[in-house]
Amino acid sequence: MLHRLFPALMGVAFLLLAAPVVAQDPTLQRQILESQRRLEAIREERARLHEEMERIQRQVRSASTELRNIEQQLSASRAVLAEIDFQAEATADQVQQTTAQLLKTREELRESQAILHRRVREIYKRGPLHSLQVLLGADSFANLLSRYRYLEIIASYDRNLVDRVTRLEEALDLHNRQLEQSLAELGRLRQAKLGEVAEFRVVERGRQDALARFQDRERQTQSRLQQLEADERRMTDLIADLERRRLEEERRRALAGMGREGPSTLSGADAGSLDWPVEGEILYRFGLEHRPDGIVLRWNGLGIRAPAGTPVRAVRRGEVVMAGPFEGYGPTVVLSHGGGFYTLYLYLEEIGVVAGRTVEAGQVVGTVGGSQTPEGPRLEFQIRAPVAGGAPQAMDPLQWLKPPSRTP
Repeated sequence: MLHRLFPALMGVAFLLLAAPVVAQDPTLQRQILESQRRLEAIREERARLHEEMERIQRQVRSASTELRNIEQQLSASRAVLAEIDFQAEATADQVQQTTAQLLKTREELRESQAILHRRVREIYKRGPLHSLQVLLGADSFANLLSRYRYLEIIASYDRNLVDRVTRLEEALDLHNRQLEQSLAELGRLRQAKLGEVAEFRVVERGRQDALARFQDRERQTQSRLQQLEADERRMTDLIADLERRRLEEERRRALAGMGREGPSTLSGADAGSLDWPVEGEILYRFGLEHRPDGIVLRWNGLGIRAPAGTPVRAVRRGEVVMAGPFEGYGPTVVLSHGGGFYTLYLYLEEIGVVAGRTVEAGQVVGTVGGSQTPEGPRLEFQIRAPVAGGAPQAMDPLQWLKPPSRTP
């Protein structure tokens, strides 16, 4: 009988020695800590923007400057909400993992306690002299050794069983504490999100007020031609400034031995192959437009009519070097593709990217706007490229885009 019990007892003892898993996912925890650091940096930037806004409001400044600051605040608030959502999702995953571990540990503890209670009852029924009786009942020295080893295995099994119950109780207590901490953190994040949403709405109302003032100023412009010329000069100056900064950064990297910037994501070889940023009817083309009233307008981009709110997508991978209102064009996104190549997305309604980030081809950068302009809802898409190694110049987008499916 002893030789039949020995393998079964060894198998049960091995299973009971397995320690419960109590550690949380280190990768998930590290991602939460990194998100918290990003969140603090974003909040510091937003506080700086608030201070700058107070300074702007104390001075006589253009509406576009105020709008640019508000748009930057909105970008910071969007980033804060994104980080809070990430932390909340990660914490919810932790809650789910800990809950699963808690249920598993609780079930293992229940089973181990049931086994331990049965063993205690068996020991009590046999009495304190049972072990001695087993040894004295041996009919030979070999049988005595076998009985001694059997008793030693039973004692080790009982000790391991008691130790396992103790470990499971400690693990259960640890899981309970972890679950309470995660739930408390999840509640804190939800409250923080409510506060951030309220802050976002306040800034958004300020944006709407500033935008209304900006639009009033635009409606007061007497000559559409003069306005467009002034807008183009400002845009040309902006692109020239962005290109100057890019070249300075490239020289700085070269002097520091950091190497040149990565390869350009847009080049002359891409002419005729770009996807359209938005589908719609061509409202106006690049170049001069002679109107029946005698006014001659010069367009430096392609006007694409589309319903307000239609998503606008990047035509190539690039870095967002501007994402905010620009006087004359409203909310504007400018992507730098390296090598002096830029794509511009003008007259937007909403901006969906943040300056300094990289966007991929096809990624939404904003939505169609322009409802308050004489031309109505549309996107103006521009391409700026270097000419003979000089400053970037406006190019005809139709030469770069795939052939349109509809023409006016």
